Amino acid sequence: MATTDDSLLLYAELSPAEIRATQRKLRDGSLKRIAPGLVTKLPEEAWPALIARERIRILAALYPNAVIGPRSAFHGGTPSDGVMYLTYSYTKRIELPGMTVQLLSGHGPAPGDIPMMGRNLYFPSTPRVLMENLTVSRGKVKKSVGKAGVEQRLISTCEARGEEALGPLRNQARAIAPTLGLEREFTILDALIGAVLGTRKTDMTTIVGKAMVANIPYDANRLALFEALAAQLRSTPLKQPGTPINSEQGRIHFAFLESYFSNFIEGTEFDVNEARGFVLDGKPITDRPKDSHDIIGVFRQALNTGWANQTLSFGEPVLNQLRLRHADQMKERPEFGPGEFKTQVNRAGNTEFVVPRLVRGTLVEGSRLLPSVPTGTARAMLAMFLVSEVHPFTDGNGRLARLVMNAELSVVNSCRIIVPTLFREEYLDCLRVLTREGNPRPFLDAMQWIQEWTSTFDYENLDKVIADMTSCNAFEKSRTQHKLLFR
Repeated sequence: MATTDDSLLLYAELSPAEIRATQRKLRDGSLKRIAPGLVTKLPEEAWPALIARERIRILAALYPNAVIGPRSAFHGGTPSDGVMYLTYSYTKRIELPGMTVQLLSGHGPAPGDIPMMGRNLYFPSTPRVLMENLTVSRGKVKKSVGKAGVEQRLISTCEARGEEALGPLRNQARAIAPTLGLEREFTILDALIGAVLGTRKTDMTTIVGKAMVANIPYDANRLALFEALAAQLRSTPLKQPGTPINSEQGRIHFAFLESYFSNFIEGTEFDVNEARGFVLDGKPITDRPKDSHDIIGVFRQALNTGWANQTLSFGEPVLNQLRLRHADQMKERPEFGPGEFKTQVNRAGNTEFVVPRLVRGTLVEGSRLLPSVPTGTARAMLAMFLVSEVHPFTDGNGRLARLVMNAELSVVNSCRIIVPTLFREEYLDCLRVLTREGNPRPFLDAMQWIQEWTSTFDYENLDKVIADMTSCNAFEKSRTQHKLLFR
């Protein structure tokens, strides 16, 4: 296409007459040649920025029908360490101002490759990118990222889009591998995908990959997160207020409020006096029987000392322990498989929890960190986050995590934690920050604050404690309209 902009002239875009005019300007010095077929009026110090800005246009003109090469394609079509790799009809290295072009002899555009910005330069399909990055790099030219890079990309794809994304990718790779002469690379890719999906055993290179093919596979990224939290808990002295409970009656009242609020967090919303009627006063359950039994299930475990004081086990025993606790908690909810680990991935917003086949190993490995942190508040925080972050069951995980947390507090005679309705969003926000950013500080600060808040009430008189919590805005939902107050 013709252009009158002398800042960048490409012979591939000019007519014969325009090329002749350009050559006359080159002879009289008003234009300068950067490379054959690439001309500008700009001074030399501006050339690197010009080439960086017009990279796609320049490459399409100088190397028509080229395909972005392995390493550059893996990084989204950008130069890698200043080198732009292109698959072309021959091999050659060209130095341009600010960028080296490494041409690699190989197959031209194939099915699935797409033009970049509508020009005669192609970006390879994802299966092609992965297979070409499994090719052997010899000598100084490291054209591919290698097995470790591809392995990590497959794991990241699975984490972001789910296991279902890898099957079609493998099928597409199988279809184009013969055309590209990448049968060997497809065999490697096929084995890696099988390992990520848990259907095959193969040697893995990355830490995360090795965890996936361990005897009991586990989520290495989650384990690293648990280790970071454990390190913070070992080095941070935490408050540990004593229990405010002085009698069996007070214990019953506390267990009721703990269960009521714990279920409210999960969307099981009842008026507190209605819930009091069927939990404590023996009134028949006529409406919403399943939701009502959710509250009763948590109440039972918060009250029964066998459950209320049952600290989390370390290693493989934790699996059976959590199954039994969940089976009791959810026994009125057969549709959620009481005591059975999940078989489908579960999510909360943009957070995807540990995939089903890694649940057991992640719980086992994560629980082995518990003895390394102090008993009481510190261990309670780690135990709660372990269950919450793995989310091992189809439903009831949040309530189970808080029961596990409070058991660690009960055995050291510290105050169990109630998370009131108005604190719900702050509680969930600090968990999200820990999950997504690996920052445990907001979580520890929030949980210490709410534990101290919980410890300030007298639970002997239920009417009074409900009235006191009401005056503190505990039952409110809107943080914009209300603030949670201390008694």
